[in-house]
Amino acid sequence: MKDKKLIIFGEGLYTEIAHQYFTDDSEYDVVCFTKDDDYISSETYLDLPMVKFSEIQDKYPPSDYDMHIAVSYTNMNKLRERIYHEAKEKGYKLPSYISSRCTNMTKYDIGDNCFIFENNTIQPFVKIGNNVILWSGNHIGHHGEIKDHNFISSHVVISGQCTVESNCFIGVNSTIGHGVRIAEATLVGAGAVITRNTEREAVYVPAKSRKLGRKSVEFNL
Repeated sequence: MKDKKLIIFGEGLYTEIAHQYFTDDSEYDVVCFTKDDDYISSETYLDLPMVKFSEIQDKYPPSDYDMHIAVSYTNMNKLRERIYHEAKEKGYKLPSYISSRCTNMTKYDIGDNCFIFENNTIQPFVKIGNNVILWSGNHIGHHGEIKDHNFISSHVVISGQCTVESNCFIGVNSTIGHGVRIAEATLVGAGAVITRNTEREAVYVPAKSRKLGRKSVEFNL
């Protein structure tokens, strides 16, 4: 029986994933879910209570329960950021999930309400702020910093001494070169290669793949 009790904010695919990871690979027992009042359509979710966010502290007080905000990258992580601050104002501790299959070599504490999936490699002297999601299989290079409210998707390479400012989205299989600064609210598309500092709120995408005028069976592979 687990001693620590957890509320998860959210509903949907990512929330379902978070529920399973906390259940299977953490010291927490998930006891209920919560959402903004206007978005609740059922009193239960995954066979657990779904409680209005406006009432959560009365029914599940922060003295006895912690909360994790399981919301992905909507509006460049601004939705998750807003709920993060509101939950803290209610007095909740917001624990991070760090997979037991993550290679974490940094000496620095990872911030709160982070979710770090399996097969991430976090090298020495990396700093990771609050409310950061690292999906599976990323490389976070030495002496780098990922600031608050970021979403790093799968198999991203962030080279050494890089800085990722707040509210960024970095797409799957993208590469960030050594010492690059990713400015606030930068959107890096899947497969992009970034070798210079980005501009605030800019969008970077690679050249699109093109369809050739021949069929695959015509090639001698």
